[in-house]
Amino acid sequence: MNRMGMFVDISHVSAKTMHDVLDVSTAPVIFSHSSAYALCNSSRNVPDDVLEKMPKNGGVVMVNFYNWFVTCKPNATLNDVADHFDHIKKVAGIDYVGLGGDYDGVPSVPTGLEDVSKYPDLLEELLRRGYSDEDIRKIAGLNLLRAMKKMEQVAKETQSRVKPYDNFIAVNKTCRPLFSFPY
Repeated sequence: MNRMGMFVDISHVSAKTMHDVLDVSTAPVIFSHSSAYALCNSSRNVPDDVLEKMPKNGGVVMVNFYNWFVTCKPNATLNDVADHFDHIKKVAGIDYVGLGGDYDGVPSVPTGLEDVSKYPDLLEELLRRGYSDEDIRKIAGLNLLRAMKKMEQVAKETQSRVKPYDNFIAVNKTCRPLFSFPY
């Protein structure tokens, strides 16, 4: 995937797989819709030891808005989601967090974030919490664009030195735990 210029998306994987991917990927990875495990201990969310690896990798954790991944309960609010931004910013840094939503894949979302028209309300809350205008631009898309640019650079460099399909990486094969969603 690095050679092809394709993001490796590690939402929906175990913490072990997150580490394995970050150990072998030379391009930035994304969590297209994951939240902070420290705030909601769903196996879907990103643990702090993985968040700490994001600056070296250059990827982006895009915060999910599904109530059960935000609060581990059936209800959540815009402020609960903002807490996940605060936590990821604190552990990984402002350059490694973005908007993940997941509106098309979940049955319930936080009060105050019912649809994408509410993004400005979330960004306004982050401003109230002390985020700068530049921080908001990064969260709203600049972080993802930076990661894309780097991913494309890695692809170009890799294509010049690695033939297609001959760069296989062996990783320790383990199964991820079974879990079910509460919906």
